[in-house]
Amino acid sequence: MKPIRRSVNLRPRGSRAVAQRGSGRSRRLGRRCVAHLARTRDSLGDAGMATAEYAIVTLAAVGFAGLLLVILKSGEVRDLLVGIIRTALSA
Repeated sequence: MKPIRRSVNLRPRGSRAVAQRGSGRSRRLGRRCVAHLARTRDSLGDAGMATAEYAIVTLAAVGFAGLLLVILKSGEVRDLLVGIIRTALSA
């Protein structure tokens, strides 16, 4: 009977990583798990970038909405908009 190795050696082989631990079924399972994790890690790429981009766009939209709110609450802009609406409705 072969002794069970206590350490796990991960070494990339092409696009796959190989786990060496134990023997037989546990070794095959370990290899499959490590290979699956390596494929998953490689396929994710920049998956987290979308979240950061959404956060930046949301902050920009909130800032723009605040700016529009300040502009539209001013008396001059309000008078201008009321004049445009009155002209449109009276025509």
